[in-house]
Amino acid sequence: MRDRRDCIDRRRFLGSAALLAVAGRGSFASSSGWAAPRTRSISVGDAFELEEATLAGLQAEMSAGRLTARVVVERYLDRIEKLDLRGPSLRSVIETNPDALELAGSLDRERKLKGVRGPLHGIPVILKDNIDTADRMTTTAGSLALEGSIPQRDSGVARRLREAGAVLLGKANMSEWANIRSTHSTSGWSARGGQCRNPYVLDRNPCGSSSGSAVAVSANLAAVAVGTETDGSIVCPASATGVVGLKPTVGLLSRAGIIPISHTQDTTGPMCRTVADAAVLLGAMAGSDLRDPLTATSARHVQRNYARFLDPAGLRGARVGVARAKFFGQHDATDRLAEAAIDVLRQESAVVIDPADVPHVGEYDDAELEVLLFELKADLNSYLAELGPNRSVKTLEDIIGFNEQNREREMPYFGQELFLRAQEKGPLTSPAYVQALRKCRRLSRTLGIDAVMAKHRLDALVAPTGSPAWPTDLVNGDHFTLSSSTPPAVAGYPNISVPMGFVHELPVNLSFFGRAWSEPTLIRLAYAFEQATKHRRRPRFMPTLRLSPA
Repeated sequence: MRDRRDCIDRRRFLGSAALLAVAGRGSFASSSGWAAPRTRSISVGDAFELEEATLAGLQAEMSAGRLTARVVVERYLDRIEKLDLRGPSLRSVIETNPDALELAGSLDRERKLKGVRGPLHGIPVILKDNIDTADRMTTTAGSLALEGSIPQRDSGVARRLREAGAVLLGKANMSEWANIRSTHSTSGWSARGGQCRNPYVLDRNPCGSSSGSAVAVSANLAAVAVGTETDGSIVCPASATGVVGLKPTVGLLSRAGIIPISHTQDTTGPMCRTVADAAVLLGAMAGSDLRDPLTATSARHVQRNYARFLDPAGLRGARVGVARAKFFGQHDATDRLAEAAIDVLRQESAVVIDPADVPHVGEYDDAELEVLLFELKADLNSYLAELGPNRSVKTLEDIIGFNEQNREREMPYFGQELFLRAQEKGPLTSPAYVQALRKCRRLSRTLGIDAVMAKHRLDALVAPTGSPAWPTDLVNGDHFTLSSSTPPAVAGYPNISVPMGFVHELPVNLSFFGRAWSEPTLIRLAYAFEQATKHRRRPRFMPTLRLSPA
C-alpha cells in the first residue's frame, strides 16, 4: 500500500491522469493464453503522480530533494503490478529486477556524496527480454527454451546504462524470438509472457517485436525503455502505441550480448514518450565495444550529447522528401494524417520535395529474408555457445527440438517454419547468401536511399510508419496494412518514428529516415515536428473500439 505521505503533488511538471483502481498482488507466471478483453469500462482510481514524466523533470525533482530514485522505482513497480499484472493486464513486463530498490537506494546515496553521473542517474529503464543483464533477471527472448538463463556478463548497452547510473527496472515482453520463428506469428506473444496488449485499445495489437518496451513506456510503467529492431521492431510498436521509437544506424550501438537475428540489420534503440528523452537515452548507449567489431566504424560519428540537436525551429530550411510510392494509398485515414503532417513541415518552413520516392522498394524483400535466415542460424548458434556448456539448448537445432517436445506450451497458435528454413541454410560463405546480401545493400543503399537523397539534396525522407493497430488475432496472425521500415532497416540506416495523430483512438506515427549516421539531423527534424504538433496523449485502456456507423 502506498504511503500517502510520499504522494507529493508534482502535476506542474509530471501531469496527472487516472490510475486503474485494482488491488492485490500477483506473480509473473508463464502464460500462453489470451484473456478476452473486458466488456465494461475500467474503473478509475488514484492519479499517478509520475504520469508522462520526462527525464529532465525527474532529474529536477530528485535534484531538489522532492523525489528520490528509490521512490521513483517504488512508484513504477506499484504501477506495473496494478496495470500490467492486474487491471487491464497489459503483459508488457515479463519480470522485474529484484534488486531495483537496492540499486536505486545506492544511487541516491551516491547523489548526495558525489553528485550525479548524468541525466540517467537514478532513472528506471526497462530492457527488452533479448538484452543480456548479468544480474538476477533472465534473458530469454520470450522463449521457454531459455527460461532461467542468466548471462555471465552484461550486454554492451546494459553496461553503458549501468555506468550512466540508470536503474535496470525489468525485462519487457516481446514477440518471441523477435518474430523470426513463424510467418503466421502474432506480434507481442511469447510463451513466457503471453499476449502483450495495446494500452489504447486492449484488443488491438501492439505490433512487434519490441511490443513490451513500447507498451511499458506508453502506459507509464517506466521512464524510458530499450527495444531492438531488425526490420520494424522499434518503429512499428512505437507507432501502434503512440511513443517515439529511434532505430539507430547499425553499428552506432553495441549488439554484443543481445539474442540475435542478423548482424547486418540488428540494432538496439530508445523507446520513449518524447524525442528529447530518446536523444538522451541514445547518447548514454551509443559508442564502441570490443565485443562488437562493427561499432569501431561508429567512433567518429558518435555524439555524447544528442540533446544538443533538439531545436524547435529545426525544420526551418530543411529539405525533406516525401516517400510516397509503396507507403501511401494503402490506408485512407493514415494518408490523411500524413498529408496533415506534411502541411506542418511546410508551415515550419521546411522545403518539401514531394514526391521523393525511394527506388527499388519491394524489389529486395525475398533477398532480405534469405539474408536473415542465413544469419539467424549462424548468429544464434554463436550467442548460445557463449552461454556456456551447461545449457540444455546449444544450437538452433536444439531449440527446434525443444519447441517440438513442448508444442502445447510453445506452439499453441503458430509454428516454427522460419526456424526450420533457417536450419537448412549453409555457412555465410554460401553463394546464395553472398549474392542476397550484395543485392540488399546495393538496392537499399546505393540505388535506394542514397540515390534519392543525393538527387534532391535531402536532409531526410518522411513516410507514415504504419497503419493503425489491428485486432489481435491468434488464429490468423498479424494483419499488416502498410510499413515503411524496410528501406532503412535493410540499409542499416537510422529511422525515428514520432506521433502524428489518431485514427479512431488509435495512434499513428510519422517516420523520418535518412543516410547512415544522420541521427543528429533526424533528431532535430523530429523534435521540431513533435513540438509543433504535440500529438502524444496518454492511453485510456479502452477494452475495444466502438465505432458508430457513418
